[in-house]
Amino acid sequence: MNPPAPGVLAFQADESGRARAVSRIDIMSARELERMRAACQLAADTLVMVGEKLRAGMTTDEINTLVHEYTLAHGARPSPLNYHGFPKSVCTSVNECVCHGIPGPQVLKDGDIVNVDVTSFFPAKDGFHGDTSATFYIGEPSAEAKKVTEVARRCLELGIAVVKENARLGDIGAAIQEYAESQGCSVVEDYVGHGIGRVFHTAPQVKHFGRRGEGQRVKAGMVFTIEPMINLGAKGTQLLSDGWTVLTQDRSLSAQFEHTIVVTTTGSEVLTARKVPLKHSEDKAWAVLGPLATGAALRAREQGLTAAQ
Repeated sequence: MNPPAPGVLAFQADESGRARAVSRIDIMSARELERMRAACQLAADTLVMVGEKLRAGMTTDEINTLVHEYTLAHGARPSPLNYHGFPKSVCTSVNECVCHGIPGPQVLKDGDIVNVDVTSFFPAKDGFHGDTSATFYIGEPSAEAKKVTEVARRCLELGIAVVKENARLGDIGAAIQEYAESQGCSVVEDYVGHGIGRVFHTAPQVKHFGRRGEGQRVKAGMVFTIEPMINLGAKGTQLLSDGWTVLTQDRSLSAQFEHTIVVTTTGSEVLTARKVPLKHSEDKAWAVLGPLATGAALRAREQGLTAAQ
C-alpha cells in the first residue's frame, strides 16, 4: 500500500491516528530483519489465501473479511485498518482503479482484474509491517487485461533486478519506466513505493519512473517496497471524493504488483516472496514469470506442476 496522498514522502500515525511526516532512513539489524521476515511472510501467506478464494460473484467486502479474519487469527493486525482514516483492512482495486480501492458491495465479474494489497502488522503489539500486493484475473480476461497485468508483473521483476548496494533509486524507476513504455503502457507517477518496518510508510520514496544514475544510493539493510502501478492508457490519475480511491483519469485499465525487499551487499532479498504460486494470477499459462518476483511460480512451471489454463 503506497502512502495515502500524492506528493507526500512518508507517514507515521501518532496516537490520535493522524499522520506525520517521517524522513529518517533506517538500516535494519539482523534481529530486526528476522522479525521483518515474519511479518512479510504472513502478508505473503495472506495473499496466497486470497488467491485461493477468489471467484466471480464475490464482493470486494468478502475479500476484506477474508483478510481481516485471517490476519487476526495469525496474531497480527491489518495495517490499513483506521490508518489515516482508511476504513477497511485491505485495498481492493478493480479494473480502472489504480490503488487504494475501498472494499464494499462491488461484485467481481468474469473478465475483471483486481489488485489485492495486503499489509500485516506482526505481532499485533510492537510488531513490523509486511506489505505486498498482486493483480488477479477473474474468469477469462480480455487481451487488454492480460497485457497491462503482465507488463506490471514484469516491471516489478525488472525493478527488483537492479537493486544492490550502492545502486541508485533512479535505477529502479528507470528500469520500470523503460519497459512499461516500450510495451505501450504508462507508469503512474502520483503514487510511489516507500520505506517500511516498524513504521508503515517512511523514507525512502521509491519512484517507479526516473533516470539511471540519479537519486539516492541504497545501502545494505535498507527495507522498502517496489510497487509499480501500470496503466494501459495515459499515466494521469483521479482521486475520488472519498479521499482514497484512485482511478485512471482516462478510465483505462490499471494493474499493480508489490513486494517488500531488503537491500543486500550482492543484490536484494524479497521478504514477501511466496512459497507457492498465486492462483488466478501466476498459475496462468500466459503469466510472465521471473526468478525474483515470482520465484515459486517459476520453479513450479519448470517442474510442470502448474496447470495450463
